[in-house]
Amino acid sequence: MTKYLVVGAGLFGATFAREAALRGHQVHVIEKLDHIAGHIYTKEIEGIQVHEYGAHIFHTSNERVWQYVQQFATFNRYTNAPIANYQGEIYNLPFNMNTFHEMWGVVTPDEARQKIEEQRRVLNGKQPENLEEQAISLIGTDIYEKLIKGYTEKQWGRKATELPPFIIRRLPVRYIYDNNYFNDKYQGIPIGGYTQIVAKMLDVPGITVEINTDFYDKRDEYLRDYDRIIFTGMIDQFFDYQLGTLGYRGLRFETQILNVDNYQGNAVVNYTDAQTPFTRIIEHKHFEFGKGNHGKTVITHEYPQTWHQGDEPYYPINDMTNNTLYKRYHELATQKAPNVVFGGRLGQYRYYNMDQVIAAALQLVDREFAED
Repeated sequence: MTKYLVVGAGLFGATFAREAALRGHQVHVIEKLDHIAGHIYTKEIEGIQVHEYGAHIFHTSNERVWQYVQQFATFNRYTNAPIANYQGEIYNLPFNMNTFHEMWGVVTPDEARQKIEEQRRVLNGKQPENLEEQAISLIGTDIYEKLIKGYTEKQWGRKATELPPFIIRRLPVRYIYDNNYFNDKYQGIPIGGYTQIVAKMLDVPGITVEINTDFYDKRDEYLRDYDRIIFTGMIDQFFDYQLGTLGYRGLRFETQILNVDNYQGNAVVNYTDAQTPFTRIIEHKHFEFGKGNHGKTVITHEYPQTWHQGDEPYYPINDMTNNTLYKRYHELATQKAPNVVFGGRLGQYRYYNMDQVIAAALQLVDREFAED
């Protein structure tokens, strides 16, 4: 029996903790927040499951992950179809024939292709060297200016001309009338919210959980007393930023209860102009098809922020400089912390979707217990 300490009660930590405990190992989970489930935490307000850390739509084509998560919740048939609001003009996302018709009045795919091809010519065949040029090469100038530029610059806190092209290389462009944002085989929202999923994962004999517990308060003791540590926090912080600080983006959320049944008519509306300080408004009841108390709704404004040490990190800035620094931290971890496994978005410095987090945790389980 191995004594494991799992640092972080989000999806990665909870998945590993469950599988380790089911194999007879002793697992202690600590979480610095005052709740489990990390950034997928949901809380019921006015009969509505509120996504406290921004919109989370579960989607995957990974059969193993989909079957795994079905143990813990029943998923509804929610389809992610966000709306873009540009100075009061409304457009469908992702970019598809509905968007093109709204933007230019075109009706057929050939008309849309011709319009985009015409606007691409401003690049004169140049190989894109930044996000702005990459976006124009994919979708033309009109859609870039109205639906990408302002939103992206707010999101990243940098000019589009200063961002690498790979950020937007896989931009979905569809010449069909289809507002489904994701191409994955499975998609939905857990009925009753996400917190229950992590709670059920951790409800296994052999697991103990402490919230409001910071790893760094008893770091030396933890490193001494546990055989293995699964660490889902920031890898650069673990090493006291000795090689430098990795880049992260921060977010701020303002949540309100409103005395109306339906505020915006969609779960997610992106505000794509540069003047609006927030990137989107989330109306949580629409994730569950209007469920909630009569005459009430809950909305959240989401504001991107510059991240500083001590702030809550939300996602990594995976540019060349940061990725190179992360590789150096990964090498340091191999040399200096052989009994610590770094996982999740922050531990592996990678932008993971929820299904990718679970898949990565299950891959660790396969490696860790290959001989069990």
